[in-house]
Amino acid sequence: MTVVRGWQSWAMRPSNISAADDLRHLLNEWDPIGVTDDVQDEYDCMLAPLLLRLHSGADRTEVGKFLQHELEDHFGLDPLGLRPDAMAVRVIDWWTSTGQAGDVAGA
Repeated sequence: MTVVRGWQSWAMRPSNISAADDLRHLLNEWDPIGVTDDVQDEYDCMLAPLLLRLHSGADRTEVGKFLQHELEDHFGLDPLGLRPDAMAVRVIDWWTSTGQAGDVAGA
């Protein structure tokens, strides 16, 4: 993954804030730990890392590996049955539909 310098200012761009809101909605629909009825920001820890990966050109495999890693190492879950690869497909499809998939990191 390419690291975007000054990612804080990058993440605060209006288009990225909107993208973060949309991505939050996708993650909450997935809801691998089953808490979004009570907690809407549970998966916000994945927003910036995912957006940075997507903006840097990550593919389904890289996004799936990231999601699996988060499930196992951050949330302490067994990813079996949670289908991180299927969620990665949804994330990539969403990202492509935003028209940002062709953007260059940091541009």
